[in-house]
Amino acid sequence: MRLSLLTTPLLLSLLAACSGGDNPAASKAQPQGQKKAAPPVPVQVAAVEKQPLLRSLSAVGSLDSNESVTIAAEVAGRVSRIGFQEGQPVARGAVLIELDDALNRAELAQAQANLALAERNDRRAEEIAQRGLIAASERDSVAATLAVNRAAVQMAQAKLAKMRVLAPIAGVAGLRTVGVGDYVSPGQALVNLEAMNPMKLDFRLPESALPLLAPGQKLVAEVDAYPGEQFPGEVYAIDPRIADSSRSIAVRARLDNASGRLKPGLFARVRLATSAREDALVVPEQAVFPQGEQLFVYVIADGKAELRTVKVGQREPGRAEITEGLQQGEQVAIAGLQKLAPGAAVLLQAD
Repeated sequence: MRLSLLTTPLLLSLLAACSGGDNPAASKAQPQGQKKAAPPVPVQVAAVEKQPLLRSLSAVGSLDSNESVTIAAEVAGRVSRIGFQEGQPVARGAVLIELDDALNRAELAQAQANLALAERNDRRAEEIAQRGLIAASERDSVAATLAVNRAAVQMAQAKLAKMRVLAPIAGVAGLRTVGVGDYVSPGQALVNLEAMNPMKLDFRLPESALPLLAPGQKLVAEVDAYPGEQFPGEVYAIDPRIADSSRSIAVRARLDNASGRLKPGLFARVRLATSAREDALVVPEQAVFPQGEQLFVYVIADGKAELRTVKVGQREPGRAEITEGLQQGEQVAIAGLQKLAPGAAVLLQAD
């Protein structure tokens, strides 16, 4: 059966209608310019709170003995006795080292004998002078001889005393460099003596910190030898001169060391308290993040995120002081910040 040319357009129209009915997407027109809304971003928040905050400065320094003396010989001689134990305390005035003093004792005995003779001659000259049987010049000569012999005795006693090396301070003896029988020369170092309670703590701060410094300020120091332990101290001296090379100022503090655990030369991390505030605005440290040269937080209000510039003051482990940009009671995001954008809808989550 042959179809006429007149029936062909009708068949094509019917086929098109049928194919359109089988495709629902084609039968419905899509609205133009509309996008599906983004889902809320899950975040955790914390409130801006007023808390006590101790303003402090951080620095590094080193510990030193309160007094440190290098004991040296003043005269030459041979060591005859060691009067201390290395690493043990010694009292002030204790005999540390004795040198062979046989020759010095002999010199003193000779000087004392000469003095005794001079004293007898002086007594005879005085008796004769009273009777007018001696010239005044001879009397003066006898008196001068007596004075010379007295000085000779004093000199011999002083030389003898220097054969015993005494501790000028109370402290702990270090490691000696000589032994019995060694010959020492004048000025030769024999042992160091350390007075270690209290300890000195020396550190430097930038010159900008000068208005914040004052004697009597409290600090804490930490040393690697005792991890996690803090040693309290107090500033007692501030160098009046700023260093020309580093533009920093030297500060010295005292640390109690009754236990004797702190040693000279230890490296220390210092936190110096400069002032205290009872009503500082603080947020968790993780709420603050940098962008370029500024610091920001996301404030959460009415279910949306607001990007806000802030200024940070004192930082402490786990929290940061906000000096500008926030008010007490506002909520800031502390988790999920990477997915946030200004104006984004948020879904609050529990910690």
